[in-house]
Amino acid sequence: MTFPPSPPLPDESHARALLRSMILIRRFEEKCAELYTRQKIRGFLHLYIGEEAVAAGSLPVLEPRDSVVATYREHGQALARGVPATTIMAEMYGRKEGCARGRGGSMHIFDAETRFYGGNAIVAGGLPLAAGLALAAQMKGEDRVTACYFGDGAMAEGEFHESMNLAALWDLPLLFCCENNLYAMGTALAIAHAETDLALRATSYGMPAWAVDGMDVLAVEDATRRAVQSIRAGGGPHFLEFRTYRFRPHSMFDPELYRSREEVSEWKKRDPIPLLADRMRQAGMLDDDALAALESEVTAEVEEAVTFAEEGSWEPVEELTRFVHSETGGAP
Repeated sequence: MTFPPSPPLPDESHARALLRSMILIRRFEEKCAELYTRQKIRGFLHLYIGEEAVAAGSLPVLEPRDSVVATYREHGQALARGVPATTIMAEMYGRKEGCARGRGGSMHIFDAETRFYGGNAIVAGGLPLAAGLALAAQMKGEDRVTACYFGDGAMAEGEFHESMNLAALWDLPLLFCCENNLYAMGTALAIAHAETDLALRATSYGMPAWAVDGMDVLAVEDATRRAVQSIRAGGGPHFLEFRTYRFRPHSMFDPELYRSREEVSEWKKRDPIPLLADRMRQAGMLDDDALAALESEVTAEVEEAVTFAEEGSWEPVEELTRFVHSETGGAP
């Protein structure tokens, strides 16, 4: 699919912030992969490398009062939402200083302060939660938009269709953000979906929907801003299909036998980080020294996060049942 021309570059400070955000997500995840191989991070680990433009371009458009629901590939969204890298890394380590006290880990990043409501390990599991958050805001008369992130695989699940239907039926302030990276784990989109134009399918629910170049952070930002403005003005739910690609396997255990190296290499030519950096260079906004300074800042932030996690503490054994049962007791 061909997309409209990329939006114009914003001012230098804004462009630099977008570039820094993507670099931070990339370097943070590269460090996570390294730590996973050293068994510092346990369990499952799903990396966002290649998809950084979606999180970096869309999350800053939202206001602090808005809500965010994500999938298990959510480290990028959490960082772009403003959850500190220190508490995210501590959560990955399972330490008490983590944003969810070490109880969620990589797949369940949660941070109430930034209204980041997961991190959900169930495919499409976050969609009904997002509909509930949007309904609550509507019933309370609050000016809140809920943004829900999910992959193309979620569109084959019943929860997706139920949530889309209710959002349209009740005119909820909900932004559906489909990160279409062409593979649901190891299943290619064309094998699982009779209609591969996911935005077109979404229009069947009577809501505005369109596809976006998910490798272009400026296109992502522009589309998200238009959608959020419309929702906040009473336009009801919207659907954005961010067409993107993950450069790494589905998870650290994925042998990646379902796609060729040539395909991955071809997509890497549209790596969102150099795409923006090259445009900034051409506009005189970036040179080697400035890029090196950004990389240095990000490296220091990631190393600080690792140190914070390494120095963290384990939750006391006597507190392991805390938050499992209600402390107020059952019904009389």
